[in-house]
Amino acid sequence: MYQQFYQQFLNANKGKQHFACHSHHYWPDITREAMLEYWDDTARLVDDKWRYIFAEKVPQTQQLIADVLHLPHPEQLVFAPNTHELVMRLLSCFDLRQPVKILTTDSEFYSFTRQVKRLAEYDNIQLDIIPTEPFSTFEQRFAAAASAQQYQLIFCSQVFFNSGYAIANLTGFVQQLATNPDTMIVIDGYHAFMAIPTDLSAIAERVFYIAGSYKYAQGGEGCCFMAVPVGSSERPLYTGWFAEFGTLTAEKSAAILYSEDGYRFAGATMDYTALYRLNSVLRLFKQQGISVGRIHQYVQQLQQVFLAQLAELNHPQLNSKTLVAHDLSCHGHFLTFRFGSLVEVAELAAVLKRAGIETDYRGDRLRFGFALYHNSEQYDLNCLA
Repeated sequence: MYQQFYQQFLNANKGKQHFACHSHHYWPDITREAMLEYWDDTARLVDDKWRYIFAEKVPQTQQLIADVLHLPHPEQLVFAPNTHELVMRLLSCFDLRQPVKILTTDSEFYSFTRQVKRLAEYDNIQLDIIPTEPFSTFEQRFAAAASAQQYQLIFCSQVFFNSGYAIANLTGFVQQLATNPDTMIVIDGYHAFMAIPTDLSAIAERVFYIAGSYKYAQGGEGCCFMAVPVGSSERPLYTGWFAEFGTLTAEKSAAILYSEDGYRFAGATMDYTALYRLNSVLRLFKQQGISVGRIHQYVQQLQQVFLAQLAELNHPQLNSKTLVAHDLSCHGHFLTFRFGSLVEVAELAAVLKRAGIETDYRGDRLRFGFALYHNSEQYDLNCLA
């Protein structure tokens, strides 16, 4: 149904069933043209390239993202090569010489978890970690923890990378956390953006929302973004010259000035090829009427077919009992199965790979992802029989 948009990746991977799209998503054909467009613009404009990118490409991409997420102020979006850079900017807003309390979960992606655990080696950093399981009580437990103490930073995923469990009502969830106006609330939306229909309009002025193009946005690595609340007055210590763009023409002073929009969290010179790719995908989907809701519905159908085929096989390791999160109405675009050991996961992943079925695993969990370039009629799991 949608494979027409992915012919180059599909032709390069004939004979494979690619279930690793939650990690390395195929790119639509249009992204190759976007990369050539970046090269051509660079050759055509040379030094004037930056003026064109910041006057045309950046605002256009901001608007496309804002349309997807229902953000009222596109100029509050800032770009970076990866989410870790954005996380570090947020952390650098705090005086790390003073006591800092951070609340998070045991299921955040490595780029955040590794960094805050390293910070927590200092005596003045308090890191409180709430288990996501059992999922049925997670939101209640997390909100209770948030109200029990005065945290400087609350960080939580919208879709958890190690299970697929998704926050059902993101607006209500954030509103429960927002009891202290001085608390910075950050939502990692990477596994939700362009997969789960998301409306940030009611919480846009309260939450920092981080995502990027590597997963379901299908633009590849190198283009991440953050939505910054209007009126944000934070002064990141980790800051680059792009954050001065709105003030470069002002008379120089001893003060370090910051842009008045989302670019107060900007870094420095980066390769905008990835932004061109993301821009091309979002424009393609808009032109074709492929909304996030439509994508989500299609993927849910794929997941149901996959689980039905799996049930028929009665596999001892891949079955409903080992599926980590069962409610597909509150679920990301991948299914996660928990195994007894790392060795079991690695062995089965190797068996699948030899059969042309691409998956990936994290710890004791094997993940199967689903995408628009899938056709459920082509699913073949007979190697598991």
